[in-house]
Amino acid sequence: MHVLRQIYRLARLCIAGKGAKLSLLLLSLVIALDLAGVWFSIRMISWTADFYNALEKVDTETVITQIGLFALIVGSNSLRSLIGSYYQKILEIRWREVLTGKALDLWFTNKAYWHLTQGECSRDVDNPDQRIADDCKLFVRGFLSEGIELIGRVVGLFSYLVLLWSLSTFALSFTLLGFDITIPRYMVWAVFIYVGLSTMLTFVLGKPLKKLFEAQQKREADFRYSLARLRQSTEEIALLRGENAERDLLDRRFENVRANWRNLIIREFWLGCFTTPYQFTILRIPLFVALPAYLAKSVTLGGLMQVAGAFSNVATTLSWFVFYYKKLADLAATAGRLDVFLNAAQDAAQRRIAIEHSADTDEMLHIKDLHLTTPNGQTLLHLDQLTVKKGETVWLRAPSGFGKSTFYRAVAGFWPHGTGTISTNLHHALFLPQKPYFPQNDLYAAVSYPHPVTDFDKADLQQAIKDVGLGNSSAMSLEQEAQGHPLMISGLSGGELQRLSLARALIQKPQWLFLDEATSSLDKQAEAQLLQLLRTRLPETAIIIIAHSAMETSIKPRIIDLNILSVPASAAA
Repeated sequence: MHVLRQIYRLARLCIAGKGAKLSLLLLSLVIALDLAGVWFSIRMISWTADFYNALEKVDTETVITQIGLFALIVGSNSLRSLIGSYYQKILEIRWREVLTGKALDLWFTNKAYWHLTQGECSRDVDNPDQRIADDCKLFVRGFLSEGIELIGRVVGLFSYLVLLWSLSTFALSFTLLGFDITIPRYMVWAVFIYVGLSTMLTFVLGKPLKKLFEAQQKREADFRYSLARLRQSTEEIALLRGENAERDLLDRRFENVRANWRNLIIREFWLGCFTTPYQFTILRIPLFVALPAYLAKSVTLGGLMQVAGAFSNVATTLSWFVFYYKKLADLAATAGRLDVFLNAAQDAAQRRIAIEHSADTDEMLHIKDLHLTTPNGQTLLHLDQLTVKKGETVWLRAPSGFGKSTFYRAVAGFWPHGTGTISTNLHHALFLPQKPYFPQNDLYAAVSYPHPVTDFDKADLQQAIKDVGLGNSSAMSLEQEAQGHPLMISGLSGGELQRLSLARALIQKPQWLFLDEATSSLDKQAEAQLLQLLRTRLPETAIIIIAHSAMETSIKPRIIDLNILSVPASAAA
């Protein structure tokens, strides 16, 4: 029941999303076309009786007519199937778009993507990128495929049962232990007993598959993440000569993949020992079950083939669980992973930040009674009051490990642990961390980020890049762009990346500029020059520098010692 609730919640998101009316129309069309297949199946059963009766009578004219009718039925049914498949794939991408959009919305709301990486979530969420990229796709595909198949089978089951009941007018008579036993319409009861026992055996053999599928997806994602992480850190690994260590890690991750895969295929093998011969024989077993009636001359050859076909359709319909157990287990595993992720993302998106943030009314940064703690409640720092004016340069100084970066996150508005009041206009603030982040794009997009590159003149972007010293010293100079070479950030050193990050401040001109060790990879002279550049070019901007080492600069910032103003954890204890 828990799995069904998970599938229901996810399906409801798909159905009620963007373009719900059109999606419901497409779903209705796909289901209608699938149900039309039931009519074609019943028509084919009727054709079977007519064809074999004509064959038994050696009625050449009727046989030729039935062959033509067969071609018409198969052609029409094939066209129905192709149209249904086409519109089902259209619906699949629409629902995937809706579900992916919902996942991304939750992931980005209230910086849930950050909170989910901090180990504070009550749910075990791993590889959120896989949840969004793969599980949304797998769930929609599996739900549509198996769900529509189930609807068609349920409707078809009643149609096939009515037909089988009407055809099974004969009884099975035999003697057992001296008793004469007669089972009327025995073909109907036989199909339920046959499929019921098969379903029970399938469930017993296939029950472990769900957990094995879940484990396989996780281990595959872990292996893929390690490869992606290696690709993003090639220079660091090369400098440290870490090839052997990385290979050892990848080998261990792949060994986890291989070990679970082995368990998975063993379990699939044992399940297949039953389901494979079952699938191969289900079209022939009905003929053997109906054979006593034919030998007793209760039905003609055409009637035998017709009742066997009806039995086969009922058995095949009832055997949906047997045939699709592996796919159902995979769907259940996918729904479980995706549901856990969406619930965790929603919890993170709704997480309350106890620190009060408000927009300033006097163009000043006010911090009052700020008490920051670790996730387990241990005090990091406590500031009674701090005020920064417009256009001021402030150096917040404290030793390493004091909580400067936590203070930085609190001012940015996403550190959830603590109390107090921070008043400033974050919409006009720019935070530059020690390790810059750049989008997968060119230099211009890197400078304009997070704003669209079209918000700025290209000449201004080029000038900002030159002003921070990157115009000719980067891996590709600005002059090369005229020759058709894109200005990519790959190949830039750590110091050059920090220079590029500072170019954002020049082009975006924020009211509040926070630098958290943002010049740590630069030499003292370059650091002093760039800070002076920022101060000269941004006279109205308040620059708050968070660093633990002294800066050689002529701008003479107001120095605030956090370890004097605040009460660190040791003192609080």
